[in-house]
Amino acid sequence: MSSALVKITTKTQVNGGVAPPQVKARCLTPEQAGDLGKTFGPVMTMTNSTCERTEYDATGRRLKWHMQCKGQLDMDVAGDFNFDTPSHYTATVVTKAWMAGMLMNDVTMELEGEHVGDCQQ
Repeated sequence: MSSALVKITTKTQVNGGVAPPQVKARCLTPEQAGDLGKTFGPVMTMTNSTCERTEYDATGRRLKWHMQCKGQLDMDVAGDFNFDTPSHYTATVVTKAWMAGMLMNDVTMELEGEHVGDCQQ
C-alpha cells in the first residue's frame, strides 16, 4: 500500500492577530495513518521543561489530547481532531506559553486535512 498525500490547510491566530492561511502537503505512510495518536498527538519533549499528558482520548473518529509543561517555559497545549471521513479531518490546536508568569504566546491553529492522492516514491 502506498503513502497518502494529504493537503493540510492551517489558519493561525497568534496573540489576537490572524495570519494568512498556509497550505502544505504531507505524505502519510499506512503505518502513520493507522496510528493517529502517535501521528497527530503532542510531542512530549521540551528543553528545560517537564511535560505531562493530562488528557488523551482516542475513540472512534476523534482524537483529543491535552499536555502541560512546567519549567523555563510553561506551556499548555490542547488538540482536538475530528476524522470525519477516511480522507478528511479537521482539528483545533490551542497553545499558550508563559515565562515568569507572563503570557508570552496565545496561538490557535485551525487545521483541515484532505487526502488528495498517492505520494510519489
